Amino acid sequence: MELYLEALGAELAALREPAPVETIFIGGGTPTYLDPSRLQRLLAEVTRWLPLRANGEFSIESTPDSIDENKVAILAAAGVNRVSIGAQSFHPHLLRVLERRHEPAQVSKAVDAVRQVGAQVSLDLIFGVPGQTLAEWDADLRQALRLAPDHMSTYGLTYEKGTRLWKQWKRGDVRPLEEDDELALYTHAMDTLETAGFEHYEISNFARPGCRSRHNQVYWANLPHHGFGVGAARYINGRRELNTRDLKEYMRRVLSGESAAFQSEELDPEERARETIAIQIRRSDGIDRHGFRVQTGFDLDTLAGAALANHAALGFVADDGAGVRLTRRGRCVADALIRDLL
Repeated sequence: MELYLEALGAELAALREPAPVETIFIGGGTPTYLDPSRLQRLLAEVTRWLPLRANGEFSIESTPDSIDENKVAILAAAGVNRVSIGAQSFHPHLLRVLERRHEPAQVSKAVDAVRQVGAQVSLDLIFGVPGQTLAEWDADLRQALRLAPDHMSTYGLTYEKGTRLWKQWKRGDVRPLEEDDELALYTHAMDTLETAGFEHYEISNFARPGCRSRHNQVYWANLPHHGFGVGAARYINGRRELNTRDLKEYMRRVLSGESAAFQSEELDPEERARETIAIQIRRSDGIDRHGFRVQTGFDLDTLAGAALANHAALGFVADDGAGVRLTRRGRCVADALIRDLL
């Protein structure tokens, strides 16, 4: 941990001077797993090199078992005003399938601790877990709503290569849910959360009015962003870079003065515009034709007009002339639709 924090500090210092930002998100893992002194050190390095502008959003990810009142106080003192808690499920047997170490009761304790310092709370839930029923998913959604979060993310389970769950799937030890069953869970989340007053503002994300994740909206608009740390991605001046995901290699590179990036590409203007289509269509706001032209220099219909018209005829896309967005049906087949648009 000491060596990693040293390397992260060195990568940030390569900025040479502080770079004020509108939003910060520390995640992609569990930063609150750090003990209090190391957590303070992490936050100090980040805020030294990336000072948050007035009224900025400062988010951090946490698991229910890695956060307590002491750590929450440290977060608040550093300016953190939004905590994303990985609840995943309130059913112990599903948490075991997902290899989560916390107990359901720890979620409410974590939420209470964050609430005490006035920060916003976001809860993550996972659906499509092997063996999961609609009744269990409904109970998870209801329990999460009882905790009154400001924001909720509902992610369909993916089998990431190399994980234990992926190996179990490959061996036939676990059986993924049928697509129709997973679809029923997703549409039930839409119905339940929208009825509870949440805006379905991105395929997997729901927020109470005024509580959308500002940081993630930068990604979904395909706008520039910094990225630091092992596996981090950045998009600056039209150049996209990805840091190595190998922890030891990351530390070796950065501490020896090398770049942590192992992958880099500079998209030509048309590629960048097509990528913007693929990302922005995921939002409930969809793609504004005028804004798209200003941002990319391309006309939306020149690039994807035929595909958009086809999907509008099928009922997957709504087109009001000013812009296009996914319909409810379109959200359910978004990945295939986006491939078509590309």
